Amino acid sequence: QVQLVESGGGLLQAGGSLRLSCAASGRTFSSNAMGWFRQAPGKERDIVAAINWSGSSTFYADSVKGRFTISRDNAKNTVYLQMNNLLPEDTAVYYCAASSRSSGVVARSRYDYWGQGTQVTVSS
Repeated sequence: QVQLVESGGGLLQAGGSLRLSCAASGRTFSSNAMGWFRQAPGKERDIVAAINWSGSSTFYADSVKGRFTISRDNAKNTVYLQMNNLLPEDTAVYYCAASSRSSGVVARSRYDYWGQGTQVTVSS
């Protein structure tokens, strides 16, 4: 089992920045691919970014490329999502997820563990 706890969400104006953190506990964290997803009201939960076990490979949704950065610190069992130049359409609940696979994980169905989510609200 892997337990995930997100933090860092909040309310801010467009153009601002936030850094989300996801602290993992339980099974070995350093072997898991990790991802950030988001879900806006009435919409599907979609992937935002993913990172492989070592941090050497990342994936970004087109809508966040150039604005968001995913990273991880395996010594701290933590994965981060740095979000810059936030837009109102980034408003959503953001979820951290862990996969039993070590890399190449984009599809939501390939993630096995989920955090409870943290709200990000961006006003115009």
